[in-house]
Amino acid sequence: SVKSQCGVRVLVMGAGLIGLKAAESLSAQMKDVTVIDLADKVMPSVLDTEASDIIRGRLESNYVRFILGSGVERFTDANTAKLASGESITFDTLIVAVGVRPNTELVKDAGGGVGRGIICDAHQKTSLDGIYAAGDCTESIDVTDGVSKIMALLPNAYNQGEVAGANMAGHDISYTGAIPMNAIGFYGLHVISAGAGNAPITDGMSEYTRRDGDNYKRLVFGTNADGEEVLTGFILVGEEVARAGIYTSIIRGQIPLIVLSGGKEALCDKPQMLLFNEAKRREKLARAV
Repeated sequence: SVKSQCGVRVLVMGAGLIGLKAAESLSAQMKDVTVIDLADKVMPSVLDTEASDIIRGRLESNYVRFILGSGVERFTDANTAKLASGESITFDTLIVAVGVRPNTELVKDAGGGVGRGIICDAHQKTSLDGIYAAGDCTESIDVTDGVSKIMALLPNAYNQGEVAGANMAGHDISYTGAIPMNAIGFYGLHVISAGAGNAPITDGMSEYTRRDGDNYKRLVFGTNADGEEVLTGFILVGEEVARAGIYTSIIRGQIPLIVLSGGKEALCDKPQMLLFNEAKRREKLARAV
């Protein structure tokens, strides 16, 4: 068993969600776990530098070692990895967690449109007549930036499947609420991110950040087609995750900040259901029943 192998040296390739969860699990039993990634921070596709540092610190305090900004150049033998930096790492167990690639060949070979994933319209219909697709192999339009991309998440897959099935049965419904979102925890420290939470701030954007120890909040704001300020993403760590549902709802609905009670200041501080007008509160409470 793993418990009996406390001397085992583990090398994890990839500092994303899967790689870090593997490292967390193994570090509870072993004291020699190394994670390597080409990026200069952990969870680079999900977190900004501040949140990444918090998560890395939590893992390092639990016997996980990191080598970032470097990759495995080659394996010199069955148990030794030579890094691009010149360092060599000897290991007993190797875990490869460097992402997945959607299988689009069936649709592509049939002449259908594919990008990184299978391209679908809002009805989950492919470019092939009478063919629908849903789930991690497909692309969806991210409501926060209007870009078609893969968002391999359970809520998106569930909603895509429901829409595809309904339309195949003769209904006419669309899926227009897709956003990238991740929720995960390490040693009791929880993290939730959504939308453009880790995006760099450019013209027309702004941010709000707050940190208290391992508790961290980052809200990212942009503008919609009408020039109104909207919430486009967030990162919440630690105690800040308590209000994630309100933030997610505002992003999915692309609700302008100007219509929220208390406006941007209330949203940044301690968001409550009272942010929404009475009609919107009734709608949300009805869905929860």
